[in-house]
Amino acid sequence: MIIRQAWPSLAAGYRHSAGLKADGTVIAAGDNKYGQCNVGGWRDIVAVAAGNAHTGNAHTVGLRADGTVTAAGWNKHGECEVSGWGGIIAVAAGWRRTIGLKADGTVVAAGRNLEGECNVDSWQDIVAVAAGDWHSAGLKADGSLIMTGNNRYGQCNVSSWSGVISVAAGYLHTAGLLSDGTVVAAGRNKEGQCEVNGWSGVVGIAAGSHHTIGLKKDGTVTAAGWNKHGECEVGSWYDIVAVAAGCSHTLGLKSDGTLVTAGSNECGQCEVSGWYGIRLPGH
Repeated sequence: MIIRQAWPSLAAGYRHSAGLKADGTVIAAGDNKYGQCNVGGWRDIVAVAAGNAHTGNAHTVGLRADGTVTAAGWNKHGECEVSGWGGIIAVAAGWRRTIGLKADGTVVAAGRNLEGECNVDSWQDIVAVAAGDWHSAGLKADGSLIMTGNNRYGQCNVSSWSGVISVAAGYLHTAGLLSDGTVVAAGRNKEGQCEVNGWSGVVGIAAGSHHTIGLKKDGTVTAAGWNKHGECEVGSWYDIVAVAAGCSHTLGLKSDGTLVTAGSNECGQCEVSGWYGIRLPGH
């Protein structure tokens, strides 16, 4: 199975948002208590990730075109100590940790490991990675998943999944996009975030702390899960080409490079209407 490597241009964290511009620079909005929005000096970036969590201590990660990585924000557990990484082709950010996928299919991790969420050294043949709060997922070239970390709610019970082409991880749940455009999910479902069985025609997924987002091939968006702040109110969106999900907010990138948002704006994380030049997928 051949899986095209994604280059995320949107990232949503606990209470902040980050966007990758077509010129390789990065813009951010929202809570900056720990410096997670201090990305103004970044250059030659090809992908961004944000530490999504059910609680604070956020950080932002940028993958450079040369395969090196930079990070800003909370670093108590060393999650921003990625300056020595090289040969990286994709990054993911979880609660207090960072995951890097190398060109040879192996994976590296930095940060909190109290639940074993950074035990990825033995992984091989990986084509994509995702990071939840306390669990990490690796998508293998054969369309199966390998997991590590906390499994209290069954968020790592994905051994029966096959034909997966994309994976997303939330607070305590995992979602997988299958090659036929359907979606599967495992883990905590108290807020209905795993109720994705009826979805079809999906081409992209994102997982927030308690909600799951699906981007459909017709440019519309569907959502399941917690909607206390309106983060699932995406039914009117159209012409969307990329999505990102934070703790309690959702971002959508339109084909004209503008953004739409839903959910909490407590710290200004949805104040992105002035953003322009965000890189479109495939560009």
